[in-house]
Amino acid sequence: MGNRKVIIVGSSRSNGNTSKIVDKISLQINADVIDLRDYSISYYDYESQNVTDDFLPLIKSILEKYDTLIFATPVYWYTMSGIMKVFFDRFSDLIRIEKETGRKLRGKNMFVISNSDEDKLDYDFYLPFRLSADYLGMTYLGEKHFSYQTIKDQEHINSILS
Repeated sequence: MGNRKVIIVGSSRSNGNTSKIVDKISLQINADVIDLRDYSISYYDYESQNVTDDFLPLIKSILEKYDTLIFATPVYWYTMSGIMKVFFDRFSDLIRIEKETGRKLRGKNMFVISNSDEDKLDYDFYLPFRLSADYLGMTYLGEKHFSYQTIKDQEHINSILS
């Protein structure tokens, strides 16, 4: 497959700071971009009554096309955005009702891009990503945090995942 990359953006604003950072990075690392706001993904449901929303077709497409999944999220109240959390919660479907699809996460790579008005984040911010990657059999490649000021300074958005 050639290590195809996709950046999955989970922000409440499709044209906000996180998306501006992602636009620059996607060009540098030749990655496609998926904006979760373009999809209707409902909360995890133990009864699986939401299997007709966009999650399963989207994740199946991602797993078919890409080797590296890069999650990009602003920091909302010390954690990933709500839309990103909903997306992650739906990985439970891949363990319970779509096990064959879930197995396709094994061997994939994960990287995280975060954005806030702070220069750096506490290491624990990335804990859900690291533990999820480990649990799902993915390779966690690391993370990169950008502050709002970073997007104004192109030099600081250097190539990641090179």
